[in-house]
Parts: sequence; C-alpha cells; structure tokens
Amino acid sequence: MNITVFFKTSKRALCLLLCMVLLTGCVAPLDSSSPFEATGFYFDTIISVRLYGEGAQELLEGCMKLAEHYEQLFSATVEGSDVWRINHSGGLPVKVDEDTLALLNAALDFARLSDGLVAPTIGGLSRLWNFGSGNEGIVPDHQQIIEALSHVDYNAIVTGEGEVKLTDPQTQLDLGFIAKGYIGDKMKEYLVSQGVSSALINLGGNVVTLGSRPDGSAFRVGIRDPFETDGSPITTLELSGKSVVSSGNYERFFEKDGRLYHHILSTATGYPAQSSLAQVTIISPDSTRADALSTLCFISGYEKAASLLESYPDVQAIFVTEDGDLIYENFH
Repeated sequence: MNITVFFKTSKRALCLLLCMVLLTGCVAPLDSSSPFEATGFYFDTIISVRLYGEGAQELLEGCMKLAEHYEQLFSATVEGSDVWRINHSGGLPVKVDEDTLALLNAALDFARLSDGLVAPTIGGLSRLWNFGSGNEGIVPDHQQIIEALSHVDYNAIVTGEGEVKLTDPQTQLDLGFIAKGYIGDKMKEYLVSQGVSSALINLGGNVVTLGSRPDGSAFRVGIRDPFETDGSPITTLELSGKSVVSSGNYERFFEKDGRLYHHILSTATGYPAQSSLAQVTIISPDSTRADALSTLCFISGYEKAASLLESYPDVQAIFVTEDGDLIYENFH
C-alpha cells in the first residue's frame, strides 16, 4: 500500500517533487514490498520518508512533526526561530533549545577543524549572494563582499548553558552546511526508538538509510551526474544503515558573462569556491558528519580533502572533477 501525505506543500513544492529523481534529487525505486511514504516541504526543499509495516502512517506523521520542529529552531528565515532570534539579538545572550545548542557546537567543531573553511557565521555573506531566492544573477559589489567577510568569524559565537551569544552583533548564523544532516540523524534516532528496522529518509538529497530493505537487500541510491540536467545518475550506490550526502556546483547557481557562480561560498574570498571539483559525495554512518564533510571537501579540493579523510576511516567519498573524472576514496 502506498500512502503519500503532503504537509505544508505548495505549487513550488509539487514541482520540486516531480524533479526529485536522484540524490540532490532522489532514491532509486524500491522493488520489494510497497512502502508507506510521507512527503513535505521544509528547509526550502522537498523531504520524504518511506517506512514499511503496521503503524507506519503514525510514525510518518511523527517524522514530519520533527521536521517542522527543527525548522522552527534552525531556519534563519523563519521569524522567531532560535537562529533568527540569535541573528536579531544585537549581541545579547539568547536562550535556545538544547538541539540548537548541540547543532551549533557540532558546527563549531567543523569550523575549528577546517580553520574556518566552513563556518556557521556565513549568514551575512550568504544573504548577500541571495542564492535560492529567485533573484540570482547579480554578483555583489566587491566592497560589500569584503564587508560581509569581516563578520564571518566563528570565534564570535559564545555558547553557554542553554544560551548563545554573538560577540559581533553584525555576525549572522547560517547552519545550512550541517543542519539537514543533524535532522536526518534525529529522525533516524526517533524511528529506531519506535522499533523501526527499515526506512529511507531523504531530506532534499541528504539520504539516510535505516537498516536494509525488508527483503534484506541494500537500498540503491543514485548519485546525480553534475553535468546532466535531466537528473540522470553518474553512479549508483548500495547502502544499508549509512547516510549519503552530495555537494556540488549545480545545486543553486547562475551564469553571468560566461562564468558559473554557485552557492558553496569560500570564507577566504567571499566568492563561490573554486576547487576544480564539480561534486563531492560522502558516505558515512553519521549524517551530520556526512553533511558537513561534503561541503568542506568540496571547498578544500581533492588533495586536501583526501588527506582530511584519512582521519575518518569509516567515511567514503566520491569526487567528481570539473573534467568529469570520478575518484573514489576509502573504498576497499
């Protein structure tokens, strides 16, 4: 039995759903017993959860309630969210939910690890570029970029017992490089607590697998070809109990004067990162880690990223260069 439940949907959401065919994109069709499925529009993207067996519909509703809960905490654009209140605090301490604090601390760990290559304080710069708003196509003035960069400092975040403070009132948070991974882990944790042993979670391309298919076979997840516009896969993975996240220059972008401008911004230059990569896919038991590493590895470029991944023996990666070459790391 297939059940599709739409929460907070819109015409835009329905169009996105029709286009969601592969990772950053979607999941290959399931050929075992038919799943129950819920689909909603959160975090400015389509998300979906597939479950099997009795009680699935109630659990799917629980997953969508979690999605709404986390959007109300982590979104920089939802008025009254924890992140929104921090960004509008004028530098005063803000009481936040324990999940917001946990996510911020995880983001800060990766900011320190990368010496700021990824940073939760990139909000002002991201808004300046305005990707994903429908107003793409305008390259910001260079002086505006320099000014925005001066407030991209993860050291400006001070976390305490249940509260967050920005020492620079003009610093703005944006947790987009890690938030969906964290939410994926939390959804998986919730389903496990409810006795679920087989599920597929897709948060707009951040895919989390819980166990295997009901027949014991692995889930098949297609990785989008960054050079094709029809959503065709460049490769397909078989996964059980792991998460897979891709970051690439094709997700949100515009072209101007023959140059591609994409949404993965360099905190060193303030412009879209130039790393000779078109896409990075990370496979990890931990979705939070996969989300953050996909962005960090894309910005770092292949050689630095490969060196970084030596510290993560349980993480695999697929790099797609701008020339179309595929490089597999930690596959044995």
